[in-house]
Amino acid sequence: MSFTDYIKETQAEAKKVSWPTTKQTTWLSAVVIVVSVLIAAYLGLFDFIFTRILSLFTL
Repeated sequence: MSFTDYIKETQAEAKKVSWPTTKQTTWLSAVVIVVSVLIAAYLGLFDFIFTRILSLFTL
């Protein structure tokens, strides 16, 4: 397979892809951001709690 064949086949496959709409992309991006922030807050809270607990045992 030559490089030009590869490019042609890649373009043909890309045309078959069902691309999401702008609304779907925006909505799903917002979901990812919100979930990421919630997980970061959750992990940050536990880090804070465990740091406080461990600081009780150190002098």
